[in-house]
Amino acid sequence: MDKMMDNPWFLRITALLLAFLLFFSVKADSNNTANTTDTATMTEVIEDVPIETYYDNTSLIVSGVPETADVTIIGPASAVQTARQIKDFTIFVDLRDLPVGQHQVPVQTENLSEQLRVRIDPAVVDVSIEERVTEEFRIDPEINERLLRDGFVLESLTAEPNTVAVTGPKSVIDAISFVKATVTGEEDLHEPFTAEAGVRILANDLTKLENVTIEPETVKMEVAIAEYSKEVPVTVRRTGEANNGITINSLKSSNETVRIFGPKTAVDPIDEYLVEVDIGAITAEDTTVESELKAPAGATKVTPGKLNVEANITVDESVRVPNDALSPNTP
Repeated sequence: MDKMMDNPWFLRITALLLAFLLFFSVKADSNNTANTTDTATMTEVIEDVPIETYYDNTSLIVSGVPETADVTIIGPASAVQTARQIKDFTIFVDLRDLPVGQHQVPVQTENLSEQLRVRIDPAVVDVSIEERVTEEFRIDPEINERLLRDGFVLESLTAEPNTVAVTGPKSVIDAISFVKATVTGEEDLHEPFTAEAGVRILANDLTKLENVTIEPETVKMEVAIAEYSKEVPVTVRRTGEANNGITINSLKSSNETVRIFGPKTAVDPIDEYLVEVDIGAITAEDTTVESELKAPAGATKVTPGKLNVEANITVDESVRVPNDALSPNTP
């Protein structure tokens, strides 16, 4: 026996057998580990997975389906990890065979491994299926007039285009009471301007209606702003003394009215514009007097800036002194 153990070939063969034994032992452990990994159960929650909705979107409108859901998958680790990383599965609600009305429908999955168990949160959703309706509405343009400079007013406000097409569920379209486009801007507005304004769809209580599409969503607004003004009648008053031989029968203004501009508090109390005419400036040869118009207290201007007053006169030649007779050389 000792001789055999001393034989080098015996030692070589023994070493080879031990090597084979060690190799197969390691391989078996590796396989056992792999099998354990493959068969271990794993749970994974995939959040915010988009929900697809299948329905006839040409004639119907659906509400109530959430945008996303959380999906819990349970199964072999390899299958769970694949689903989590690739995310090539779909969750959906199928409404294609349902009539118009209210329904509870399950959220379903497709393209997930059969090895996996699935839980969806929410698992069931309440949906409303309604007829799709499109109607045209006239826009009500508006602006906050507190943005205007003091003494200025809104002359006109127009939207281009002045109507929009609104598409949505019939119940929402029937609830529309106002379609508004509101101009926004900084304070101290005092000149005409153009701006873009978004269109809002409102119910009778002025709450904004959702789940509608608006075409177009924005409109061009033309804002005309002008200084506040008021038109008042002209009253002519005589001052001074008429020349000898000339009788003033009447005075008539070339303008029956003038327009006064300025803050409302200053302009509104004015009921007439008084023009004073010095009748001493009226002669037989020149019966027209030009008057320059000044703004009343608190107002900013008057238009027109000037007017003429025409005198109707009677001339008594027996007492009238001709103009050329008033020269310095007259004795």
